[in-house]
Amino acid sequence: MVYLERLHERAMDRSSDPDVMARAFAEHYCKTFNENRAALGALYQEGSMLTFEGDKIQGAQAIVAKLASLPFQFHHIYTVDCQHYVPPQGGLLVSVSGVIQLAGENLRQECIQVCSFFLSNHEERCNRSSLGLSIKA
Repeated sequence: MVYLERLHERAMDRSSDPDVMARAFAEHYCKTFNENRAALGALYQEGSMLTFEGDKIQGAQAIVAKLASLPFQFHHIYTVDCQHYVPPQGGLLVSVSGVIQLAGENLRQECIQVCSFFLSNHEERCNRSSLGLSIKA
């Protein structure tokens, strides 16, 4: 949680480089996703919303349960783009594109994830493949 508090302070200070913060956040999130998904609960609030392939899941516990059920790991981050969003909360909107890998298989799938800095709103969509997931237009 201390990590997030420091990241929030830096996001509120416009003199900090938002691209560096967004990249650090994305790497932290993906590493935690791969190593200990239960620890991601600290990044969410009860009002947080996850949209995954059209399913809407609300609340930290429900989101972590959904994330724990996903049969893939993040494999590689291609790009991280971000922008400040308007007060009163301030913070960053982060878009990450990369590759996920289905557990136990060599198949890799491109993925795009968009989240607000506080992860109060989070949307993740993956391209259609043997994962059985699809992109909604």
